[in-house]
Amino acid sequence: MRIERIAASIGLFGAVSVLALSSGAPANAQDAPDAATVAAWVEARYNATGSLSARFVQRYHNRVYERTTTSRGRVRFRRPGMMRFDYDQPNGKVVVSDGENIVVYEPPDTGSQRGQYFEQPIGDAQLPAALSFLTGSGSFTENYRFRLLSARDLRYTGQVLELRSRRPSPHYSRILLYVDDSAARRGVIQRIVIVDHSNNQNRFDFEDQNYTRAVSPATFRYRPPGNARRVQP
Repeated sequence: MRIERIAASIGLFGAVSVLALSSGAPANAQDAPDAATVAAWVEARYNATGSLSARFVQRYHNRVYERTTTSRGRVRFRRPGMMRFDYDQPNGKVVVSDGENIVVYEPPDTGSQRGQYFEQPIGDAQLPAALSFLTGSGSFTENYRFRLLSARDLRYTGQVLELRSRRPSPHYSRILLYVDDSAARRGVIQRIVIVDHSNNQNRFDFEDQNYTRAVSPATFRYRPPGNARRVQP
């Protein structure tokens, strides 16, 4: 069913692996932080952030078919619990959470007159669950266990923090955060990798991140076009 492919591509039913640009100077070896320190950087950075907007590049990898699809667009977050992904044309998908429900809209295929969408509570969807620490709807250090991975092995110049939920989640197995450790941008997440229980991955590169421009709550009140067909997720 086409809507299943849509949901998988944004990581609602599949895993998300998010890849961002690797900028920022590495910490000196003798001053290398531990996992708790890096987690505290991230929590402090995003607790002080009311809203965030950025460009993204998404690469979703299906392990069974060994197939990767790439999409681009704009993402916005606002606390508490709000997020919106607008995909560039010709894709044109829209994924919006208002803090209570998530709506996924897929534009019509070539030659079709109607798009389709589904709506569900955010508790039943992967993205809100996995990104709750970004949207302020979940405690970072209280909800996850974390450890540092080898940034060198992962070809990253900052810190790589692996998160595992303290309560088993059906939506993902683990999350990797690629964290800037430079003095000016310490704690900024450049890459998020969300891996599901089937080891599928979906990757987002975050670019041009802006923390100072407020995002209006109206941004997250979205309804699909009137002729769109509603389907069950």
